[in-house]
Amino acid sequence: MRVPLSWLAEYVDLEPGTTPEDVHAALVSVGLEEEDIHRFELSGPIVVGEVLSAEPEAQTNGKTINWCQVRVAPGDETAADGGPAIHGVVCGAHNFVVGDKVVVTLPGSVLPGPFPIAARKTYGHVSDGMIASAKELGLGDDHEGILVLGTLGLDPEVGTDAISLLGLDDAAVEINVTPDRGYAFSIRGVAREYSHATGATFRDPALAVAPVVTASEFPVTIDDQAPIRGRVGASVFVTRAVRGVDPSKPSPAWLIARLKLAGIRSISLIVDVTNYVMLELGQPIHGYDLDRLNGGITVRRALEEEKLVTLDDATRELHPEDLLITDESGPIGLAGVMGGQTTEIGASTRNVLIEAANFDPVSIARTARRHKLPSEASRRFERGVDPAVAVVAAARVVQLLVELAGGVADDLGSLHDATPDAVPIELPTGFISGLIGLEYTRDEVRTSLAEIGATMTETPTGLAVTAPSWRPDLTDKWTLAEEVARIVGYDRIPSVLPVAPPGRGLTLPQVLKRQIAQTLAAAGHTEVLAYPFVSEKANDLFGNPVSGPVPQLRLANPMDGEAPFMRTSILPGLLQIAHRNRSRGLTDLAVFELGLVFRPEPGIRYGADVVPPGAVRPSANLEAELNAGIPPQPLMLGVVLIGNAARHQPGHPAVAAGWQDALAAVQQVALASGVRIQVRQGSHQAMHPGRTAELFVTTAGDADEVVGYAGELLPAVAREGDLPSVVAVAEVNLSDVIAHAGAGIVATPIRTMPAATQDLSLVVDADVPAADVLAAVSEGGGALLESAHLVDDYRGAGVPVGRKSLTFALRFRALDRTLTAPEASEAKLAGVAVAAARFGATIRE
Repeated sequence: MRVPLSWLAEYVDLEPGTTPEDVHAALVSVGLEEEDIHRFELSGPIVVGEVLSAEPEAQTNGKTINWCQVRVAPGDETAADGGPAIHGVVCGAHNFVVGDKVVVTLPGSVLPGPFPIAARKTYGHVSDGMIASAKELGLGDDHEGILVLGTLGLDPEVGTDAISLLGLDDAAVEINVTPDRGYAFSIRGVAREYSHATGATFRDPALAVAPVVTASEFPVTIDDQAPIRGRVGASVFVTRAVRGVDPSKPSPAWLIARLKLAGIRSISLIVDVTNYVMLELGQPIHGYDLDRLNGGITVRRALEEEKLVTLDDATRELHPEDLLITDESGPIGLAGVMGGQTTEIGASTRNVLIEAANFDPVSIARTARRHKLPSEASRRFERGVDPAVAVVAAARVVQLLVELAGGVADDLGSLHDATPDAVPIELPTGFISGLIGLEYTRDEVRTSLAEIGATMTETPTGLAVTAPSWRPDLTDKWTLAEEVARIVGYDRIPSVLPVAPPGRGLTLPQVLKRQIAQTLAAAGHTEVLAYPFVSEKANDLFGNPVSGPVPQLRLANPMDGEAPFMRTSILPGLLQIAHRNRSRGLTDLAVFELGLVFRPEPGIRYGADVVPPGAVRPSANLEAELNAGIPPQPLMLGVVLIGNAARHQPGHPAVAAGWQDALAAVQQVALASGVRIQVRQGSHQAMHPGRTAELFVTTAGDADEVVGYAGELLPAVAREGDLPSVVAVAEVNLSDVIAHAGAGIVATPIRTMPAATQDLSLVVDADVPAADVLAAVSEGGGALLESAHLVDDYRGAGVPVGRKSLTFALRFRALDRTLTAPEASEAKLAGVAVAAARFGATIRE
């Protein structure tokens, strides 16, 4: 919302010398957000001049210019720039005659752009200044001819300062209006807020408008057969008529300047007046050419396959939920959004019907978004318009059309008002002080609420507060408390750091989630956040290790038609991120994401039949129904690596990322969570056969629970995603991993006794996983075996065909003594015995 200061000063006292920055500071103190400051970026001398002569001269380029003599000071007085009273000016426009008063920019002035003006030689003359158009002055878009002041109804003295005459010395402050502060979408509302901030006297413009008396009833019918949330589309509908307006009359300069500063271009006097009143009072106004209306007006919902040509010359296919303004010919406007062409105000309009209505915010918001048609009117209706101001706004438009357009107020009109009575809010004594944490006196509470326009009555427990009609956001005692805190001043509220109650803090899952993310980041991975919306094909490919469709959750209103499903795996989004970064030159990448996936169970219908309104807490039964309609959402970790894990350096070749790096990331997760994640050969339809590891943990019942997969992406899948042929990936179900975590990570004590190391080579069948043999050796080695790991996998001479030799490095240590060689050998042979029993392992000679 842009607020011209001269307009603001009409309704609230501004101290002399008040700057736009001062106004911004005051409005910020009551919770409005500052955005920008707007000015007419020009400086003088810019004066009123009189055309004394205009001699047309044809040029060789085919253009005809006028060599003009322009008086810029009365008589023989010195001009504003200290030069002569008469200046010679070259002008390419032809929409003026001798005797016209025009705007002359003298040398030394600056027009918006910036465009400095100086005497310069052109077309064989020295042009000592310039005659300006409306566009060059920043008043509008008209650049076809110069601005003739007589067309604005002005006849000022020659030499008058044109900047102040046209209102170009004004400035506007721009504020951001949040959805709950719709009343601030008007000069009236902002003036009231400025009064709250500074204590300046506020003069309500709505009280200064005399009501229009109507004797003849204009037929209006409210026929809303499809209300939204039980609320009819139009609670207030006011019409007033003005006859005999002069469509040729121009908009006054002050009105054009104010609209321009407020961000609205001047169109015609009638339209400008409706826009002016909308900005002044916050009530959107629509004007109809009364002679083009067919019968009365009916407000109703759209019918199937109805269409409407709106003022922007677009044909709109209407939805049954759209609220329409219609006459006997059909739709003539999208209620609260935009009017139609059939009743448009035009150059021949003499009789005008004024409409001021109050429409349901939800209905207007949906219509504006459905048709991608935001407007000044819809922005206000979406946030809530004062239902009591409609009658006043209509009367204000009539008043201005009579004053400025020569119209006559007609006694034709109508009033439909179905506004429900305001419900008082119970405000217990002491509630605000207890909520805000600051002691407010009874007088402060009453004065603050009275300032915002609320009325109060005493009750045995406190106050019954009735919110003003322009504050639909005040619905309960909490919002009233916020208003008292705002009006009294946020600076009164002390900054006190609360002390956390002992024994509370992050839960174990929260701690582990943070530890895992920090550990991966410390290991060189970058955390990212991917969109959770994917295609059906991506879910089928990554959501299941075996081929086939998986249950998926489809969005009712997807942002992207090609990705209408919620993800069942983290990997598709990470692969898109890898592709995007690679296309921008980041060829070495290690990224991860911790996030939820959505895995609906087959045969279950998700979602709720009833969606509760946002302002009301759902009942316990409805809350249970809503929770039951949510599919399982496990927390997953995804890791993707492309390019080199180690860059090329002098003396060290580059090391490409591969499945080993994906497994290393998994081991980082295991380290951070304190859960032993084991690895074995696995398969996944999206991953490389032979380079895929199945990740599992052993449960308390000695069962294996699969928690994820790691390895390399299938080359065909990588090529389809425009990625390198080798893409290392890992995906871990952190919800399952964290469920197996203990109360914390237990550190292994440092052992001080000497260790005994031995190597063990076992021959087993080639298809026996090395991890299984290692597990058997570790189990048999008992408490003395401190560590064991695979160091060699040999297949060749000396080993029978179909068999392989696995060599393990074993380290034995006792806590209380130095082990002897026979003790270590005995523990090793115990491990061999377990491996022999399970896999037929033999010691390699």
